[in-house]
Amino acid sequence: QLQLVESGGGLVQPGGSLRLSCAASGFTLDYYAIGWFRQAPGKEREGVSCISSSDGSTYYADSVKGRFTISRDNAKNTVYLQMNSLKPEDTAVYYCAADEYYGPTIRSMCIMTLPIDHWGQGTQVTVSS
Repeated sequence: QLQLVESGGGLVQPGGSLRLSCAASGFTLDYYAIGWFRQAPGKEREGVSCISSSDGSTYYADSVKGRFTISRDNAKNTVYLQMNSLKPEDTAVYYCAADEYYGPTIRSMCIMTLPIDHWGQGTQVTVSS
């Protein structure tokens, strides 16, 4: 059974850091693009960062550019999101998602041009003093 499991969320003070992990089971991540998305209360789900399967190209939302870094370790079947300089507005449930086909560019996945097949259950990130 194909499954994505997020971990690493929690409560952190503004300016702090967290590293989220997305572990896959039941399939090999090598051939999948992976995206991190978030949803704050009362807001729509938005793409934060995505990474392709082919050449490792990445996309970042403007709101996180320079602060967040996405990476993948295919040997561990895991994708990471390193989040630095966290702000209260980063507070949300963070989801990872995977798909073999996402559109013409990796940005297409993050803006959800096409439906994404596989989602994790989410992990809460709260940035507060």
